[in-house]
Amino acid sequence: MTPMDTSIAAALSPWEPGGLSLFVFAVLVGGLIATLLVLTRLVNPPRRSPEKDRPYECGIIPTDEPAFRYPAPFSLVAMVFLIFDVETAFIYTWAVSFDAITAASFMGIAVFIGVLLLSLWYLWLKGGLQWGMASRR
Repeated sequence: MTPMDTSIAAALSPWEPGGLSLFVFAVLVGGLIATLLVLTRLVNPPRRSPEKDRPYECGIIPTDEPAFRYPAPFSLVAMVFLIFDVETAFIYTWAVSFDAITAASFMGIAVFIGVLLLSLWYLWLKGGLQWGMASRR
């Protein structure tokens, strides 16, 4: 093996992760996702049918109108709560081991919290945190 092969192998090594291996991994994952999406469209093109337009009731065919309809913001807030609750668990474990963190782990959690705040801001802009009647725009 030549020295150049060794440097390429070291750069792509999963045991010593770096920017190049992360980039190659991201390209491979993106290519795999794109391939699967294209194959799904080719194998099973989307078709509308009354059966697909029926509300999903856990496999049970609905026979009557529901007695109470849950408002859509209820489920949105519930999902947002679950997402932020799980992310809080990650941040809590990071905070517990605060004495042993390195600069890299600090930057990782800073990016993580930044993405959280960005997603919360986006959710707020889209009106996902509003309970009242939707205002007409």
